[in-house]
Amino acid sequence: MSGTDYKFEGWLGLDKESANGNMVWGEFEPKTWEETDIDIKIECCGICGSDIHTLRSGWGPTKYPCCVGHEVVGTVVRAGSQVEGGVKVGDRVGVGAQSDSCRNRTDKQCKICAEGKYNYCRIRHVGTYNGVYLNGGKSYGGYATYQRVPSFFAVKIPEQIPSSLAAPMLCAGVTTYAPLKFHGVGPGKRVGIIGLGGLGHFGVMWAKALGADQVVCISRSSSKKADAVAMGATGFIATAEDPEWLAKNRSSLDVILCTASSADMPFNEYLSLLDLDGTFIQVGAPDDGLPQIQQFALIFNRIKLTGSLIGSPEDIREMFQLAVEKKVEPWVKEISMKDANQAILDFEAGKPRYRYVLKNEDYTPVAQKL
Repeated sequence: MSGTDYKFEGWLGLDKESANGNMVWGEFEPKTWEETDIDIKIECCGICGSDIHTLRSGWGPTKYPCCVGHEVVGTVVRAGSQVEGGVKVGDRVGVGAQSDSCRNRTDKQCKICAEGKYNYCRIRHVGTYNGVYLNGGKSYGGYATYQRVPSFFAVKIPEQIPSSLAAPMLCAGVTTYAPLKFHGVGPGKRVGIIGLGGLGHFGVMWAKALGADQVVCISRSSSKKADAVAMGATGFIATAEDPEWLAKNRSSLDVILCTASSADMPFNEYLSLLDLDGTFIQVGAPDDGLPQIQQFALIFNRIKLTGSLIGSPEDIREMFQLAVEKKVEPWVKEISMKDANQAILDFEAGKPRYRYVLKNEDYTPVAQKL
């Protein structure tokens, strides 16, 4: 087994039906220990839409049994002799959606990893769950008591950020922060955020924190308008309530971050909201793919259509620093880990305002090793 005096236990998805609130609690075998690894005693773990997609094999066949959860926060209880990033026993760390990449440890040369863009590694991108490490071990996520991961992808969490607020930043947070930063959001920019959910509410807050002149939330209805304004939005477009929404707002934005995961969203109308040389960034990933794109919005406004994938460990560190400086705090509801099955059902029903975080009720901190 794991060779420790603690057990690796968690909520396991055994088949596609697990996404319907049918995960079962059980023990799992973590990856074979390497001296670059750490074991984390899990305090809390955010719930992400990716968890549901994976449980139901929505993005391809899942390697069942699977323990999902990639917004993991806890303390290091074991550290190898060759750990990276300066982590040690007792440190509070977070692990996001990626727990390893090739990092040029294979016989292939990876220019992407050499440049520090580990989240785009094409040789071996290891997800924090449902992945396979270079040593052949399987990755298991954070709906659990403990987790074993390579230390390189564990990020120390600033003391100013409570664990339950840090957790959703590790995936939803950096998934929205990284592209906004990369595409130059800051003073002088007019930014649109499509969707005000777990991802979108971060998008609004990051755009404000980065100094955008305008932050416009785009949603079907105005039911969340007051929330958007409280988060920093300066404008709001309710597409299902105003038949003139496009005419009123055409060519009014420089950057749009789309967090929607719908195959029938008005994609071409969204593109028309962009001004000349605008950028449309897609981060939502629907099971059925995106709607068909008409070319004219792209051609007449020289629009750049792009996407973005999570973030690197360094992106996460930068994001945490911005959160501390600008006092960015996600809207979170804590739920007991024992209620994970009901939590994923409520998540799918769209109930979170705006992120659920599972908490291990019997968690106690580990003494820091000096």
